[in-house]
Amino acid sequence: MTSEPTGSGVRRVKSAEHTVLVLEFLASRRGQSVRIREVAEATGIPRSSAYALLQTLTELGWVQRDQSGVLYGIGIRALIAGVSYLDADPCVQLVRPWLDRLHTALDETVHLARLDGSDVVYLATRESTQYLRVINRVGRRLPASCTSLGKALLAAQPTDQLDRHLIDPLPALTPQTVTDRDVLDEQLAMTRREGYAVEREENTPGLHCIGVALPYGTQPYDAISCSVPMGRMSPERESLIVEQLLAAAAEIGRVGSSLPEVAPR
Repeated sequence: MTSEPTGSGVRRVKSAEHTVLVLEFLASRRGQSVRIREVAEATGIPRSSAYALLQTLTELGWVQRDQSGVLYGIGIRALIAGVSYLDADPCVQLVRPWLDRLHTALDETVHLARLDGSDVVYLATRESTQYLRVINRVGRRLPASCTSLGKALLAAQPTDQLDRHLIDPLPALTPQTVTDRDVLDEQLAMTRREGYAVEREENTPGLHCIGVALPYGTQPYDAISCSVPMGRMSPERESLIVEQLLAAAAEIGRVGSSLPEVAPR
């Protein structure tokens, strides 16, 4: 089955498109299993087709079913593919040593993420030893407008391309999330002037985050950030984190100048 042509002029294969829609929806549920009805409603795939597709993906290991047989979640094959992607990505391999150094120097949680459409996707994380609970965020997606990582990258995009990286209306993840476009534009202008983005409790209550775009390639598509509980943040602490993030980003940019160009979606 085929669908409308892609940008390359080749017609899309509808069955492949449906497969991707289902896997991306299941992955977005962050471990919460769903029923066939929810899959069909979220993807627009007819329920009978969704059922057949889920059975096939379950047999192949890309989807897993619970003991009741009615709830579906992402399967182990997706994990294998994701790990392979991270292991093969030269940017992730390049940045990891700097994440380790920042983590050691600051003992705060640091992240590497990539702009993907209107989201940022977490590619690597080093958790602070001061946390009682360690949360692995690798693979997590969040709206770019709600994170310091995303704001740093949005500020680096050409103004005529900015809208394609934003959801309309801007999503609200917490009561502190900026949902006014004018306010967001002011924040992005400040990020361009200062070289870093700041986000306070906009996607996670109690966290203050600082993000810096990585200047390799002609247009930044990766960023690093540091997340600190509000109670541990002070003006002096923020200045130190900003200084270290900017220094790391500059070093990464110099070393990564020969990396292959990868444009964000």
